[in-house]
This record gives sequence, structure tokens and C-alpha cells, in this order.
Amino acid sequence: MANTETALKECLGTIEGATAAALVDYTSGMALGTLGGGKDFNLEVAAAGNTDVVRAKLRTMEHLGLNEEIEDILITLSSQYHLIRLLRGRGGNGLFLYLVLDAGRANLAMARHQLRRIESELEI
Repeated sequence: MANTETALKECLGTIEGATAAALVDYTSGMALGTLGGGKDFNLEVAAAGNTDVVRAKLRTMEHLGLNEEIEDILITLSSQYHLIRLLRGRGGNGLFLYLVLDAGRANLAMARHQLRRIESELEI
């Protein structure tokens, strides 16, 4: 089982094109751990903003009466992919992994597969 720091390092170290990763509590909007980003990309701001995305989708699903679970949310920009993976089980309720990928270097299918594996090994 991996802790937060190890999981975030694994995201950046093993997922091709990954430039930033965070573990975020969407009940509070706080990042519990961050890695990557930089002066041109404030990962704390991105984590808080994506909390609103997750909340809006959950609220919409509730209004629609969808009895489903979100696996992940993908936002595609011209040069980046933003992948939000909601955590399940082992105390992960209310948390998501947030991954930023360089669209020119990333393989989105592989990134989703690897993020799913990292999430399964994460111990909260």
C-alpha cells in the first residue's frame, strides 16, 4: 500500500506526460498533497477549482436520479488533459486524485489505466 506522497510520485514518475498530481478533499476543497505544477500552474488553485467540478457533477447526477458512481472526469484543453479520479473505499470517500497531462506526450488510455492502479494501491 502506498501513502499519499508515494502515490503522487508514482503518478509523475510512471505516467507518460504527467506534469502535476494532487490528492484533493472535495468536501473542503483542500489539497492533501501536491506534486509538480510550477510557477505557471498553481496546483492548489486547480485543486480547489476542480472541487467545484466534482460537486457540480455529483449534484447533477442526484437531480437526474442517476444511481451511478463517477469513475473519472476528463477535461481536455488544447495542450493538456486534466483527469479527476474519485477514490473509493478504504476511507477515500470525499477524495479525488487529480492529474495534469501534457496532451502531446500522454497516452490517455494508459494514463487512466495507471491512475486506476495507483488509486487501488493508495492507503488513506
